[in-house]
Amino acid sequence: MNNPVIGLFGTCGGSKWRDDFIKVYEEKGIPYFNPQVPDWKPEFAVEEARHLAEDKVILFPVTDETYGLGSLAEVGFSALNAIKLNSERDFVVLIDPKPKPELESNPQLFKESTRMRALVMQHFKRLNMRDLYLVSTLDEMLQVSLVLYDIALRRNTLSQFSVLEKKQEGT
Repeated sequence: MNNPVIGLFGTCGGSKWRDDFIKVYEEKGIPYFNPQVPDWKPEFAVEEARHLAEDKVILFPVTDETYGLGSLAEVGFSALNAIKLNSERDFVVLIDPKPKPELESNPQLFKESTRMRALVMQHFKRLNMRDLYLVSTLDEMLQVSLVLYDIALRRNTLSQFSVLEKKQEGT
């Protein structure tokens, strides 16, 4: 029985949102996966995809630091597929309503990002999924992740009694 892992997906680039999360997780001894590395290489995609498919708690903030067009495209697909692969996983999403004002220097991208953010959030709000959590701030995301990690630990303890687990073990 492995300890659950929290996957820190979402906005990358020069974003520092993960720093506070990592500090708390390390203080509490919570395992996490951070896909943001100084020199990302295509071969890292295999490990990243494995974590997206297996980590018990997936965090996916699309912050205002970038236009986030790639993240917005990825978040919906990732959430649905990640949860579909394993229903005992939780997906926490934060989508800032629009990019920060400094990014208005490109009005077309700013407008497209704002439109996509609103559309993705409306689609998420219409889903009927108990494993999907929509939060408004990074502080809320951190708090929700801690609660979900605790629940994942409890699920691990119970897994020894699960009919599904016993079937997979052949007993």
